[in-house]
Amino acid sequence: MTQRESSGDHRETQDPVTVFRQAATLHSQGKLSEAEELYRALLINHPDHFEALHYLGVLCRLQGKFREAASLIGKALSQKPEWAEAHFSLGVVYFLMVRYSDALVHYGKALAIRPNFPEAYNMRGIALQALHREEEAIAQFRQAIALRPDYAESYGNIGSSLQELGRIDEARQAFEKAIELAPKRPRFYRQLGECRRIAAESPWLAAMEEMGRDLAKLSEDDRIELHFALGKAYDDLGDPERSFHHLHEGNAIRRRQITYDEPATLKIFDDIRATYTPALMREKSGSGHPSSLPIFILGMPRSGSTLVEQILASHPKVYGAGERADFHEAVATIEGRNPPTIPAVVPTLTGDQLQRLGALYVSRMSADAPQAERITDKMPGNFVHAGLIHLALPNARIIHTRRDPVDTCFSCFARLFTQSKWYTYDLGELGRYYRGYQQLMEHWRRILPEGAMLEVQYEDVVADLEGQARRIVAFCGLEWDDACLAFHRTQRAIRTASAPQVRQPIYHSSVGRWRAYAHLLWPLLAALGFG
Repeated sequence: MTQRESSGDHRETQDPVTVFRQAATLHSQGKLSEAEELYRALLINHPDHFEALHYLGVLCRLQGKFREAASLIGKALSQKPEWAEAHFSLGVVYFLMVRYSDALVHYGKALAIRPNFPEAYNMRGIALQALHREEEAIAQFRQAIALRPDYAESYGNIGSSLQELGRIDEARQAFEKAIELAPKRPRFYRQLGECRRIAAESPWLAAMEEMGRDLAKLSEDDRIELHFALGKAYDDLGDPERSFHHLHEGNAIRRRQITYDEPATLKIFDDIRATYTPALMREKSGSGHPSSLPIFILGMPRSGSTLVEQILASHPKVYGAGERADFHEAVATIEGRNPPTIPAVVPTLTGDQLQRLGALYVSRMSADAPQAERITDKMPGNFVHAGLIHLALPNARIIHTRRDPVDTCFSCFARLFTQSKWYTYDLGELGRYYRGYQQLMEHWRRILPEGAMLEVQYEDVVADLEGQARRIVAFCGLEWDDACLAFHRTQRAIRTASAPQVRQPIYHSSVGRWRAYAHLLWPLLAALGFG
C-alpha cells in the first residue's frame, strides 16, 4: 500500500469536522491542490457536506472549471439556501460564465440575507457594468463604500464606470482616491495610467518603481498589474526598452497562469473554413431574418473597431451597443447547448432555425434601443461567425476593421485584457493567431456575396476621417450627418480598452507605434512571416 493510499484510508476514518478544518487551513495557506484533495475525499463519504461543496466550488472557480463550480455551489445551496456567502460565490461563478443576469439574482439574494455585505454590492455593480448599466453600477459601488468607507476596490470600479461614460476627469479622481486608500495595489496605478500620461516627476511613477524593487512581496496578480502599469508609464516617457521589459514580464506571468490550447484554437479556424463552403452558403441562403437593424463590427482587438463604432454611434439613427455576446448566446439558445458546437452545428441548421436565430438576436439587441434604425455590435471575435451572421441576417451590415498587423499585435501585447483573449500573452502565439485570423478573413472575402462586408483600414480613417466616415455611413444605408465627424463629443458608455482614446479628436501617434520596439519584437515578426 502506498503512503497516499494509507493516508487516504486514514482520512476516511477521521471526523468530517476535522477533515474539513484541515482542508480549510490548507486552502487559506494557498495550498490549493492539497485542499482540493481533502475536500474531495471528505465528499466521498459525506456528499451533502455543504461547506466542503461550497469551498471545493470556489477552488474549481479559481481553476477555471466554472461548470463544476456552479454545480458544487448549487448543491451547497440546496443544503443551506439562506447562506449569503454561497449565493455570493455562485454569483461570481455566473459572472465569469458571462451569465450576468443570473449573477445579479444571486448577489441580490446574498444582500437580502445580509444587507451589510459590501463585497456583494461591489460585485453587483461589476455585473451591472457588464450589462451596460453604468449609472446603476456606480450607485452599487457607492453603497459598498457607504458600508466600508476605505473600500478602494469600489473607488477603482467607480473610476472604470466613469471612464466608460466619458467622464475622464472624475474617473481620474476616483482612481487617485483608490491609490490613496491602497497605495500598494498596482491595479489602480494601471487604471490611472490608462486615462492619463505619466510624467517622469510623477509621484505615482515613484511609487510604482518602489514596489518594483521588491516584487517578492507582491502576489502574482499584483506583479502582472505592476508590470503593465510600468510598461505604459515607460512608453509615455519614450523608453521602449524599459517599457518592453515590463510588458514582457507581465505577459509571461499571465501566460503561466492560464491554459491556452493553441493547436485546438487554430484548428477551429481550419474547421470553419472547411465547413463554410460555397455549396453550403448557396444551400442555406435565403432563409434568415430580413432585419437590416444590426451592424456587426468585427476583427482583431485593437484594430480600430471602437473608433468605427463611435463614428457610427454619433449618427442620430444609430445606437452603439458596444461589445455584445448576444449572437453567440442566440446560437446557444437555438441549438440548446451552451457553449454551442460552432461550426459543427451549422450544416444541421434548418431554414426555420436560421430565421429564428436572426429573430432572437434582433429581439435581444433592439430591447436596449427600440427606436434605433441601426444598432452596432462591436464584438471583435464575431469574425469567426461572419458566415453564420450572413446566413441568419442577410441584410445585416458587416464591417471588418483592419490595422497594420504588427501595430495590432503589439497593441494587444501592451494591454492587460481581463477576459478570454488567451492568445495575447506570448508574442509567437499572438502572431500565429493573427495569421489564422488573416486566413479566415480571406476565406470570408471569397465566399460572402459582394457587398456583404465592408473593410475599413484604421490608417485610412486616420488619414482621411471624413472620406472614410462617409463611406462607412453610406454602407450602412444611412444619410450623412456631420455629427459623425465630432465622434469624440458623443456621450455614451464605451466599455473597451480604447475608451479614453476615442474621447479625443483623431490623432496619428498610434500609426507605426511598433517601430520604436522593432528590435524587441522578433518572435512576433517571425510568427507573422516578416522575419
